[in-house]
Amino acid sequence: MSAPRVFDLEHYDALNISRGEAVSRLLLELKEPLGLRTVVDIGCGLGYFSGLLKSLGLDVLGVDGREQNVDEAQRRFRHIPFRQCDAQDSALRDLGNFDLVFCFGLLYHLENPLIAIRHLHALTSKLLLVESVIFPGDEPIMALVDEGQTEDQGLNHFAFYPTEACLIKMLYRAGFSHVYGLHAPPRHPEYRKGKNARRTRTMLVASDNPLSSRLLDRLAEPSTNIAPWDPASGVKQDHVLQRFRFLRKVAKG
Repeated sequence: MSAPRVFDLEHYDALNISRGEAVSRLLLELKEPLGLRTVVDIGCGLGYFSGLLKSLGLDVLGVDGREQNVDEAQRRFRHIPFRQCDAQDSALRDLGNFDLVFCFGLLYHLENPLIAIRHLHALTSKLLLVESVIFPGDEPIMALVDEGQTEDQGLNHFAFYPTEACLIKMLYRAGFSHVYGLHAPPRHPEYRKGKNARRTRTMLVASDNPLSSRLLDRLAEPSTNIAPWDPASGVKQDHVLQRFRFLRKVAKG
């Protein structure tokens, strides 16, 4: 048996259990009405969710960009086929079409997440499930972040981290006509805002057709009022407020 990997650490165990519970609840409700039979797990890592999806009665293909992950996933789940492919590579589309496309913990590790999402849309026949770390903020923007030199980070160890608004907008712009959030997020602190901590993860569902589920809330496509080409757009008008306060103070003598 091989030595434990970073994805075997206790942190990932707790995160995967909470994510797995949310995925199971959702797919148990949608699997039969949507006729979900086939699934591709993009960014499958060591195969945890590939195994979960198989246990839910789906025909699974696991895909990861790291050869060592593919080899280890195949060792752990011999009854599931795995292949190596970078999600940003157009060769991903050659895999065909799947009822369900599953992509957890990957998009924020990519240099070109929008390209990857376009590939995911091309693969999706009925339903896409994505999960991602999100950059703080309400604008549909991304930040280029330096990552650590560990096997659970991006292939080149720097990536664009999107805000949740940006991720939602990318799903729409990639071609999906309906995007949803979970009505009740996974039971893990990274999906919930705390007293002294922000929410750092999101889980989204996208489809070309409307979905009816008590577990989902429809999300509109985000927009921004900032015009980057306008030097006055996005500038805080704090000086106006300061001037008003000064004049009021002078008037009072």
